[in-house]
Amino acid sequence: MPHPQIFDRRLLRARRSRAAALDPATFLIERVADDFAGRLSAVLRKFDLAVDLGTPTDAVRRVLADRVGTVVAADSLTSQLMGERLAVVADEEALPFRDASLDLVVSALALQFVNDLPGTLIQIRRALKPDGLFLAAMIGGDSLVELREAFAQAEAEVEGGVSPRVAPFADLRDLGALLQRAGFALPVTDVDRLTVRYASPLALMHDLRRMGAGNALSERRRTPLRRSTLRRMIEIYAERFSDPDGRIRATFEIVWLSGWAPHESQQKPLAPGSAKARLADALRTQEVSAGEKAGG
Repeated sequence: MPHPQIFDRRLLRARRSRAAALDPATFLIERVADDFAGRLSAVLRKFDLAVDLGTPTDAVRRVLADRVGTVVAADSLTSQLMGERLAVVADEEALPFRDASLDLVVSALALQFVNDLPGTLIQIRRALKPDGLFLAAMIGGDSLVELREAFAQAEAEVEGGVSPRVAPFADLRDLGALLQRAGFALPVTDVDRLTVRYASPLALMHDLRRMGAGNALSERRRTPLRRSTLRRMIEIYAERFSDPDGRIRATFEIVWLSGWAPHESQQKPLAPGSAKARLADALRTQEVSAGEKAGG
């Protein structure tokens, strides 16, 4: 059964290409790259072969240089691979890597635009050697909630209906379940929330274009945005999400995913009945059997 086409990936590539030709906004990817460095520093091993999958710039590859023997850049946009020593043109939904061939797969701010994320995670896990690591950062579901709310209210008032303007990104619990379904061992997810202040909603939208993160939803409205709707959106945004100095707030939620390809050396959960101490004793309370009421 074909998976839903939530994102127009051809349009997404065009938006990314246009953003790269402009003066790109890189503050978010640079912050994420710094976090990659910190997270990998806690892993006491060196990786021989890594793939950086779909990351919009070389920021993550720069921080991997001292920790990985060989880093391969993989991207569906050929212009992003210019100047790379080792690179492969690859769509995140159809990976070209052999099973059990990689020690590390990383990805920063790219996988949120994949239509078949469960399939991509399965392919990544298969490409990893036993005890290989997957580490990724994605845009999370609470990102740009202010812009989404302001647009929805403005369209409802001015046009009598609402169209999708901001992508519905996955939330933390869903992503944790997807890691388990894909077969990763020791899956971990956590979230980092960043509030960025702008002079106006138009400045925020300008930054999103410079990130290549404009509306690429397949079900987006094809007609141009009405000036009256845009004007009302700006008013609503300023009314609800501005600080006393007049600057507006924008939330970016970064969801982190990590998991290991299974290996016999990894920690395993204890088998049922193998505990050497009773929970009731540890809690200093009386154990009540099933069906028996406390105090009865």
